[in-house]
Amino acid sequence: MIRRKNDCRIEERFEMRGGKGTIRIAHMFEPGSEIRSQNRLCARLVIEPGNSIGFHRHDGEEELFVIMKGRARIDDNGQVAEIAAGDAVLTGGGAGHAIENIGGETLEVLAVISKFPG
Repeated sequence: MIRRKNDCRIEERFEMRGGKGTIRIAHMFEPGSEIRSQNRLCARLVIEPGNSIGFHRHDGEEELFVIMKGRARIDDNGQVAEIAAGDAVLTGGGAGHAIENIGGETLEVLAVISKFPG
């Protein structure tokens, strides 16, 4: 199945998880219809400069972030680091994370949330 960038369902969340600004979520494939695996989210997150997703935990699942464009500050369960295009973060199983765009350009992140089997 091929999904073109302009064919993704767009969702906007203001102050997502207690963060700053508006986060644009381009849903690439929808769970329960197009995705038959245990993935709860497969989306491109678009985060403008200064905007962020606040700290939150993932219980019973894990989240994979792949930075496609831009620079970010990530809090990976208390470990804070700067990351950039090409870097990846995996968190979950009760661990938490937050992400903030610290660059001067749009931050684009591929995000996949997968539920643990069982």
